[in-house]
Amino acid sequence: MNFLSKKYLAPLAIALLLAGCSDTKETGKGTEESDSSKSETGSYTVVDDRGVEVTFEEVPKTIVSLQPSNTEILFELGAGDQIIGASEYDTYPEEAQKIERVTDTMTVNTERVIELGPDVVFAYTIGEESHVEQLENAGLKVFVIKTAATVDDVYGDIQQMAEVLKLEKEADDIVSNIQGQIEAVQEKTASIDEKKKVYFEISPSPDIWSVGSGTFQQEIIDLAGVENIYEDQQGWFAVSEEDVITRNPEAIISTVNYTEDPKGEILSREGWSTISAIQNEEVFLLSPDIMDRPGPRIGEAVELIAETIYPEAFKK
Repeated sequence: MNFLSKKYLAPLAIALLLAGCSDTKETGKGTEESDSSKSETGSYTVVDDRGVEVTFEEVPKTIVSLQPSNTEILFELGAGDQIIGASEYDTYPEEAQKIERVTDTMTVNTERVIELGPDVVFAYTIGEESHVEQLENAGLKVFVIKTAATVDDVYGDIQQMAEVLKLEKEADDIVSNIQGQIEAVQEKTASIDEKKKVYFEISPSPDIWSVGSGTFQQEIIDLAGVENIYEDQQGWFAVSEEDVITRNPEAIISTVNYTEDPKGEILSREGWSTISAIQNEEVFLLSPDIMDRPGPRIGEAVELIAETIYPEAFKK
């Protein structure tokens, strides 16, 4: 998910918190059901994250994707050219920007999706969920993916979507490559004796928000060998400037990209001059498209944090 529009941040954060507090899904879930439910006519069934069995008479040829991370997964699987409808924030890869927009990730233009008549709609568990029922009532196949809170969840998303499209081999290769990326990062950071304390900001002053345990961002922070100063908190939440000052992070990471000079704004905040990260100008702006999307670039996200916080480990 991309935190590009501040007016959507609070509802998005709350929705993500609720999703992040749910039980995580099993990696590769649906494989057994899918294999055992194939019929002589070639139909097959895959279970989505609602526990709903979605049956396909043939492999879908046209797709609508309602979430940026799912769109990235589809492109990575090699099915990007089958997408005929996507979200307003689908910016990666470049080809995704040419796809017709049918959602702002909070609301869906259901009338247009029905007009497009895709073979499958990959939906999600954030925003106005009534659109799922409307699309299903119109006869469309809707496969719901729960927003990932862990790296294993992302692997599960990739594998589930691959089952729907019969691209299981491609999914295995993608997961293997991501795992290799993360392992390579951890080899480089293994010799670091003391983890740096980092503050991760997703919404700027005066309505500051950060991330804690039970979030996708917390997991990539952990995998990068960094200590989140808010690991003792849960989900996506508002923080006070006084508390950040008290916790005194050694580095600050921000994914805010919709305000003018977000780094300068952090460095000049009143009262923050006592924070170690401010004194040493250890304030870093990282791409929200990479850091906030639980998709196939999670290995890149882990590497980006690690290399940003421990640059010396990547010079060897």
